[in-house]
Amino acid sequence: MSGEEKAGVAVIGGGASGMLCAALVSGSGIKVTLFEKNEKLGKKLFITGKGRCNLTNTADLNGFQDNMVTNPKFLYSALVSFGSAETIRYFEEELKLRTKTERGGRVFPESDHACDVTDALRRGMKRGGTEICFNSQVKSLLLEGDRVKGIKLSGGKKFFADAVVISTGGLSYPSTGSTGDGYRFAREAGLNVTECVPSLVPFLVSGENPRRLQGLSLKNIGIKIYDGDKKLYEDFGELLFTHFGVSGPVILSASAKIPQKAFEKPLSLYIDLKPALDRKTLEERLKRDFSESAGKHFRNALSGLLPRTFIPVMVDESAIDADKPCGNITKQEREHLASLFKRFPFTITGKRGFDEAVITKGGVDVRELNPKTMEAKKVRGLYFIGEVIDVDALTGGFNLQIAWSSAHAAADAIIRTLKKTEE
Repeated sequence: MSGEEKAGVAVIGGGASGMLCAALVSGSGIKVTLFEKNEKLGKKLFITGKGRCNLTNTADLNGFQDNMVTNPKFLYSALVSFGSAETIRYFEEELKLRTKTERGGRVFPESDHACDVTDALRRGMKRGGTEICFNSQVKSLLLEGDRVKGIKLSGGKKFFADAVVISTGGLSYPSTGSTGDGYRFAREAGLNVTECVPSLVPFLVSGENPRRLQGLSLKNIGIKIYDGDKKLYEDFGELLFTHFGVSGPVILSASAKIPQKAFEKPLSLYIDLKPALDRKTLEERLKRDFSESAGKHFRNALSGLLPRTFIPVMVDESAIDADKPCGNITKQEREHLASLFKRFPFTITGKRGFDEAVITKGGVDVRELNPKTMEAKKVRGLYFIGEVIDVDALTGGFNLQIAWSSAHAAADAIIRTLKKTEE
């Protein structure tokens, strides 16, 4: 039959969720064909966790729910069935990938190589007999009434399938192939797709100070972000200055938590450089330091309080003469300096784009899907898993667990449905 084939179960997208779903379904003896538009599998997986691949997190169910930002309740059932413990066990026992747990419950492959995760999933698919079609761009779904019948490739070839799984990712890191195809398929099937915006992404900051501080990482600092007088976000941790603004864990988390609408106008960012000291204690510390260094120039008296790169920026912002002897610094100047240490100001002008976003916020509306199976309520046999769904979380392995749990839920449902049909 020229131009037409039977795919069994068609999985569109060879990323984390797609590979796991294919491995699980094919492992049950069901024919699976995976369609990947790239020349290789797991392109985005390869760069996650700075190339180390933060597989999951050992947090308990409540911990996972706390770290999920959008629609945390939707994945409750999937996480109960296949959470981090089941994920670790599957990779270690079934796929023979050794893992290790680091601070914060972050789980990595013992080798520290993300490619080993892809290799493990490839082994799982090979064992089940998954057929992989590379450089295969899916153009559209084949729909008939309230049921999906298969897919059509860009070259015109059709594959008929008993089930179709959409695991195409979101819009983040488009160079890896995540260009929003899954949203197009969802709309084609009559499903609602929520607004998609970059998340876990750095901020743009105005002025020269970020550029002057480029490359500097500040640990154990506090941040507060305001829209006028309204506090939008507060956190403690690590921040990194870049040539365009700020990044680092506290900033990425803020980008996930602050509503997109808030970025339509400038926001105020305040950094507490000494969160362990209250204002009064800090003022007493400055008074003592300046008294002990009475003959020193102001610019030479801050090395015990600030990283070297930050000193000239603090001097300029304080408006205290850099060559002024510390013994001559007034109480008013010292109080102003203390306020800068506790609330050093920056102005956020926006977020970076999808090219730098770890994940996409938004996607296939969860109200369109069965939370236990990931199947579209309106279209039988059509499943959506991974980043294409409107569910996202903070950094730390939580987003990949969304991929694993949703993939398992879909795979389990497909296996049960098709095995029952065979009976």
